[in-house]
Parts: sequence; structure tokens; C-alpha cells
Amino acid sequence: MPDTNGSRPDQVQLDAALAGPLFMLAAALLFTMLNLLIKQLGPAFTIWHIGFFRFFGGVLVLVVLFGRRRNPYRGHNLRLLIIRGCTGSAAFLSLVTAIRLLPLSTAMVIFYAFPAFSAIFSFLIYGDRISIAEMICIAVVVIGIGVLFDVTITGHLFGQLMAVSGAAFAGLTVTLIKTLRERNGPVIIYLYFCTMGVFITLPHFVLDPLLPVSGLEWGMVLGIIFTSIAAQLLMNQGFYYCSGWEGGVFMSSEVVFTAMVGIAFLGDPATWRFWIGGGLIFGSAVALNRFKAAAAEP
Repeated sequence: MPDTNGSRPDQVQLDAALAGPLFMLAAALLFTMLNLLIKQLGPAFTIWHIGFFRFFGGVLVLVVLFGRRRNPYRGHNLRLLIIRGCTGSAAFLSLVTAIRLLPLSTAMVIFYAFPAFSAIFSFLIYGDRISIAEMICIAVVVIGIGVLFDVTITGHLFGQLMAVSGAAFAGLTVTLIKTLRERNGPVIIYLYFCTMGVFITLPHFVLDPLLPVSGLEWGMVLGIIFTSIAAQLLMNQGFYYCSGWEGGVFMSSEVVFTAMVGIAFLGDPATWRFWIGGGLIFGSAVALNRFKAAAAEP
């Protein structure tokens, strides 16, 4: 029997307050595991192999789970679903390239500049106003990227550029979701993302087919598939319990987790460039999430 003093609503509110952060932090941890698996998978596996395994595995799992009683591809605004799938695939492949070429922690810190690109694309596509505070955050992100860049031959300039490219594509992808989520659920959006990724990576995979040969390789490939799906579903569920800016802040913990793993276990260099540039990018990304939420409030 419900408590007439309101203890039942308080309990529900407490559960929701705990569930949101727990879902988001669990998703961030799984994304960290995904990044580590991508980094550690043998050099014989190119970005096209990794991308194909992730995308094709995602399609299979989602169709089996959600397509038994209805057409899983039935959605609204198919053109934009396809475009978002392409931009999301480009973001993932760019990030994989950066992870394979750069220290894991550096690649992820640069990639998490995507909120700045999201603010810019929101202005260009939807005409959303960019406040002075947001402009300052975007400028600080650019400064942070500049600090992290090492333009020497040993600095893997191409990897750094791919990390920025991944951040730009991710920012565009997040912006496009603003329209898609009005009439589409997270599963259909993610399914089109995986499907377009299959179309993009399949030709390269067919030209140079490669399958895991050892138990360890199979475990890592299956880990890439299932950690990416589980992390995505947990993140989507987390947004059900917390606001967009809160979810963005919690998901930013992926940078912290990845940096800890990279420095502690992979020997990533923790130079002054990393701490100063990473701090500027991370702090600005968190602030941008908060400013965007404040602008959306009535």
C-alpha cells in the first residue's frame, strides 16, 4: 500500500537519481573497454576490419532482438537516418584510426572536443544561438587541441587530424539526432548507423577479408561487438533518467577512465601537453553541455 505521507514517490525519485548516473557511468566504462580492445587488437586488423565487425555484429544483434515481430528498419525521415548513419560511421572510423596511431588517452581527449563542433553545427543547421560563454568554450577547445598537437614527424600528425575529424563528424551526428529523435527511437537510429557502416566497410573487407584465428582474437572481436552495443543501450537508457547535459557530463568520464587505462597500463606519455590540452578540452566540453542545457530551459 502506498504511504500517504509520500514515501513511495520519494523512493521512485531516489531510484531515478541513482539510475541515471549508474547507467551513464556503466556505459562510459564499457566504451573505455571498447577503446582498449580496438587499441590492443593485432595490427593485421585494419580500421575496415574493425569497423565491419562492429557494424555487422550490431546489425545482427539488433535485428534478432528487435526485428522478430516487425520491420526493424521502419522509421521516419529515412533520408536523414541514412545521412546520420554515414556521419556516425565516419566518426567511428576516424576515431579508430586515431586510436591505432596515437596514445589512447590523447586520441580520446581530442575526440571529446565534439561538443564544440556540435554547437557550431547547431548554429549552421538549425540557427541555434551561440552565447558568448559558449563561444569562449569553443575557443578554449581550439586552444586545447592546439596544445595537444605535435606537428613533428614523430607526432603522428595524421592520427591527430583523424581525431579532430572524428570529433567533427561526431558533433554533426549529435546535431542531426536532434531532429531524428522527435519521431524515432534510439534503436532504429542505432540500427541505421550500423547498417550504413556495413555498406561503407564491406567493400574494403571483401577486398581484404580477415577473420580471427585464435581464441584471443575471437574474444576481442566479440568484445568489440558486444561492448559497443551494451554501452550504447545503457547510455540511451541513462538519458531516460537524466537530462541531456547531465548525461553528457557523466559520459565525459569516458575520457578520465580511458586516460587512466592508457597511462597506467599502456604507458601513454603523460606530458605537459596532455595535462594542459586535455584539461582545457575536457573542462570546456563539460561547460558546453551545461550552457546548452541552460539555454534550453524555459
